[in-house]
Formats: sequence, C-alpha cells, structure tokens
Amino acid sequence: MARSTEEVLDHHLQSFGSGNLEGILEDFTPQSVILSADDGPLRTRDEMAGYFQAMFDEFAKPGASFSLDKRIIDGDTAFIAWSAETADNVYELGTDTFVVRDGKIVTQTFVAKKTPK
Repeated sequence: MARSTEEVLDHHLQSFGSGNLEGILEDFTPQSVILSADDGPLRTRDEMAGYFQAMFDEFAKPGASFSLDKRIIDGDTAFIAWSAETADNVYELGTDTFVVRDGKIVTQTFVAKKTPK
C-alpha cells in the first residue's frame, strides 16, 4: 500500500532535517517536478540532487535554526510554512506545497522571503 500524504511529508521533513539526500530523492518519481521561484522547474534527479545538496550545505553551517510554523494536510496536498536562519541568510518566511500521488511527491513548490546576511 502506498504511503499517505502525511507519511510522505513526515519522511521528507525527517530526511531534510538529517541531510539525507537519498531519502529526499526517494520521495520523488522520475516524472516529478519542483517549482521554485529562484531555480525554476527542476525535473531530473541530478537537478533535484543539486538543489537539495545546496540547501543541506547551507543549513549544515554552525548556528542554523529552522522552525516549522504551519503544517496543513488535505487529501493529496500538504503545505508547510516555516522560518529559518543560517550563517548566510535569514528566511523570514518559507513555504512548500507538496502534491502526493501513490505515495510519492509528484509536484513540490517552494518560495521564501530570504535576506542575505
């Protein structure tokens, strides 16, 4: 049986928090897309891996903090709102939306109000 939207979101957040690139990539299919205001559509595994690795590298620096401020799940859609601070940036507000089908993320959107330090 396919994972629920909640299970997929939980796995995705846990993988992100632990810097588990393979775990993150397991949540997507070969047809999945990430729509990002900064990076445009990301469709290939290599594009997604580079995108997440850059985030992992930034959040791995000393003093990084992350706060999950809102989490909403409705059917096959999950939404999170968050804030964070890294050595490089202040994320006043970040949002991600995930569309999940058959236990995988088919579409993820991301946007953040980010201010460089």
